[in-house]
Amino acid sequence: MYWVEKMGLDEMAGQVKLVKIGALICSVLLYSMVPARAEYLIDVGDTLEISVAGVPELRQRVVVQLDGSISYPLLGATFIVAHLSPSAVRAKVREALPSKVFRQRTPDGRDNVVLIDPDQIAINLVEYRPIYVDGDVSKPGEQVYRPLMTVRQAIAVAGGYEIMRFRMNNPFLEAADFRSEYESVWTEFARELAHIWRLKNELGDESKADQAILGGIPLRSSLVSEISRLEAEQLKAHQSDHERQKEFLRRGIKELDGQIGILSDQLKKESGGLQSDTEDLQRMNLLFGQGNVPISRISDARRMLMLSSIQKVQTLSELVRTKRERDDLTRQLEKLDALRSIDLRQELEGASVKLNQLKAKLQAVGEKIEYTALVRSQLLRGGGSKPEIAVVRKGVKGRERFVAEDQTELQPGDTVEVVLRPEHGVVLPAQLGKADH
Repeated sequence: MYWVEKMGLDEMAGQVKLVKIGALICSVLLYSMVPARAEYLIDVGDTLEISVAGVPELRQRVVVQLDGSISYPLLGATFIVAHLSPSAVRAKVREALPSKVFRQRTPDGRDNVVLIDPDQIAINLVEYRPIYVDGDVSKPGEQVYRPLMTVRQAIAVAGGYEIMRFRMNNPFLEAADFRSEYESVWTEFARELAHIWRLKNELGDESKADQAILGGIPLRSSLVSEISRLEAEQLKAHQSDHERQKEFLRRGIKELDGQIGILSDQLKKESGGLQSDTEDLQRMNLLFGQGNVPISRISDARRMLMLSSIQKVQTLSELVRTKRERDDLTRQLEKLDALRSIDLRQELEGASVKLNQLKAKLQAVGEKIEYTALVRSQLLRGGGSKPEIAVVRKGVKGRERFVAEDQTELQPGDTVEVVLRPEHGVVLPAQLGKADH
């Protein structure tokens, strides 16, 4: 009976042992299936504390410099630790320090030579490089990193989401004011666009690109059509006035050409008459010398010669004046297009500057409307749209940016970007091609 009972107890013990072995094997398998957390690598900005047991003089905190090195007595000024794990740094320091001799001064003034033992060296990572939170939070800036810190915790330390960026008194009233200002600026923007289109057409640029942009402006179609019509009428009026000025100059030149022709013929006749009077005076002088004519005939010939000379000089002077006037009108006609082009280009430059100013103003007013809409949605629904969160992290290939969630774990040196988006945006000048008609 005793033997039978002993055999039963041995079988139970064996079964218990098998159960324990099976449980151990399952635990090992399960542990092997859980991914191991990658060991942290030290980088620029981390703070290490190095100490040697029994040598308080060697206890020191060092910051990893830009070149990845630390400065510590007995190690030199270029001891590289960046991109190494704490255990690797510990092994590297323990390998370097035991070869050093440290002279320690005792309280009684004697020097004591200390041989550093590897087991006496302790290295700890006491302070990680900071993280940064930027964007729509109450207190953006630098934060101290804590192990296993998440995005939610970082935003909480930054004071939470900031939706009252503009510190508005009443978002419902200010939204109406911003909307009114928004439409007013858009109206001015449309007028300036149409103004630029007219100037380009007056300069001879037949491109219709600016007219196509007018179709995407978020204003009433009747208002946009009225702006386009007024600028088109002004373009037609300016072109008609310019043609009238040119026609007036051409007509003046033509009339002066006719006068020049008449004066030239008259000058030719008067030159012939002057020549005839000169010959007549010479003949009278010859006859007077022979005693065939009285002195009165010579006086009459001299008087006729003088009148012919005066008349020729007057006609020549009038001809010169008329030619000068014709040349002036010709130069005015030649310069009319050039001066008009210069004036139009100066006006176009001013209009382009004003258009850029209006774009900046629209951007500012649009942002105000977006944040006002966000605040209103917060007040009406007690919550806002889901924030857009991104983390910028230094990786092997440089800085990498990825979308994050509230529970995403952060690493030292990370930058958290937080953006709150309203439900409805506004149309900005850069979005004209995508605007709804």
